[in-house]
Amino acid sequence: MHKAIYAFLAAATISLASCDNYIDITPTGAITVDSATQYLELVANPARAYYPSAFAMLSDNCWIKESNVIGKENNSWDGINTTFNEQADRNVLADNNLYENCYNYILRENIVLSRVDDSAGADSVKALAKAEARIMRAWDHFVLVNTFARAYNPATAKTDGGVAIMDKYDLEAKPAKASVEQTYQFILKDIAEALPLLKQQPMDVYHPSLAFGYALSALVHLFHHDWQQALDDANQSLALKSDLIDYIDLQKKGGPTKVKTYAKGGNPEVLNYAYMGSYSDNPAYTYGMISPELVKLYGSNDLRLTLFFKTTGNSVYYFDNGSGAALWNTSITYSKFFYSSVGLRTAEVYLIKAEAEARLGQLAQSTQTLNTLRAKRIVGEVAVLQTPANVKEAVQNVIDERRRELLFGFHRFWDLKRFNTEEDYKKTITRTFPLVDTTTEHKSYTLAPDSKLYVIPFPEDARKKNPNLTNNE
Repeated sequence: MHKAIYAFLAAATISLASCDNYIDITPTGAITVDSATQYLELVANPARAYYPSAFAMLSDNCWIKESNVIGKENNSWDGINTTFNEQADRNVLADNNLYENCYNYILRENIVLSRVDDSAGADSVKALAKAEARIMRAWDHFVLVNTFARAYNPATAKTDGGVAIMDKYDLEAKPAKASVEQTYQFILKDIAEALPLLKQQPMDVYHPSLAFGYALSALVHLFHHDWQQALDDANQSLALKSDLIDYIDLQKKGGPTKVKTYAKGGNPEVLNYAYMGSYSDNPAYTYGMISPELVKLYGSNDLRLTLFFKTTGNSVYYFDNGSGAALWNTSITYSKFFYSSVGLRTAEVYLIKAEAEARLGQLAQSTQTLNTLRAKRIVGEVAVLQTPANVKEAVQNVIDERRRELLFGFHRFWDLKRFNTEEDYKKTITRTFPLVDTTTEHKSYTLAPDSKLYVIPFPEDARKKNPNLTNNE
């Protein structure tokens, strides 16, 4: 019986500097993992976090307190990204462990995949452990390729640089960087192998369910331009789990500061628990300010704005009054309402379904899908969209709804990247900054659809230790 000494379950020091030297582990109280059930438990990671600091302000959805940027336009992510500064050197900036965290999680998943067959226990438990590890490994590679590489483009994906694929537990591995297409094929293969073995009811909310598996498959196929498969998988996911919180009912009951039904593990929309920042994941303290442009896009009837954000009365420590922006209500924490900033939710699956239907020319169906979501979010007749005249208008409706629904994290950043590969949907972002400060010149900054800023550089340590890991700009 093989025994793996695994430090992730105890206090450990983990350094994941590159794909050249996969990890260095110094156990300080290791725990023996030698049963299939223990390996299955190992898949769950309640502290899974993905920090958006390297790209948060490369979005027309986000805003920031002006004093956090002024004077830092050349030497911080926030300064460079807020002012769309292409001349600044981003190569020396740390990414707040996003890259390291992803490969840390992949290491955990690969340990399960490599060792569980040699453990004691039922074959069915081993099969489930491998399925759950594969689906989460697919998720983590998806996060990496969409952050550190160009968006998938059918015309260039085979030659566009992707990320290093880590497909096994090997501390001496020195993988070359795969292309974007190769990375997507690896992700899709992991998903296809995992789906038949995932359970509809997992052990707990931190284990991936079958509904999450189909949702991830739908998301990856959508980004891969496989519209019909994305639609089929979205329907499969929604057939298993289609919960939507009724914000109108929530408002009648006093709002998210009064109703604690949806705290922590109680949000029925969440398909995988992941955090944008700290474990508490309070968006107010982690890029939880939305732009004046997005505030206007919501309008006055949208409860996604009025229930969760404050445009006035915010602490001046976090907010510039008079900017027209809005800040997440600091009194709403995950102990009252867990808002999944980076994990998949059923609401996103509805949006995937609506986009796939629009892309396939099913305009009435796409509009109906959007209206199903909007009916739970918007008060009055404005909640009901009319069927658009063509595919372009239908897709634009989805784009706008994704902006309103999928806040923070990487959603809008990834969407801008992928839609910028298409002539009909590309967008040049223009930002005037600052808006309030009177001692600094107010300037207009422009982010072109093909800007190199959309590709986040690999961390400096990773590039130093692995010469194959060249940036994808």
